[in-house]
Amino acid sequence: MEAIKKKMQMLKLDKENAIDRAEQAETDKKAAEDKCKQLEEELLDLQKKMKQTEDELDKFSEGLKDAQEKLELSEKKAADVSEEPHTEQTHSASLH
Repeated sequence: MEAIKKKMQMLKLDKENAIDRAEQAETDKKAAEDKCKQLEEELLDLQKKMKQTEDELDKFSEGLKDAQEKLELSEKKAADVSEEPHTEQTHSASLH
């Protein structure tokens, strides 16, 4: 009879330990789920910021391209203007 009581106490202790471990596992699971949710929200925020940055890059790249085209056109016009007086002088010199 004493052995049965001892066995029952051991089983009761094992049961209490198992319940404690299960409760701790539930707490850990909840903490992990909360952390996962937080990280997912941070990921979404970072993806939004990355998209905005990519959009800004596209906008500024297009602006840079336009500015470079205008600069090239201005440089070409400036080169044409600087050649014109030389061309007129050569033409008038050949007439004399």
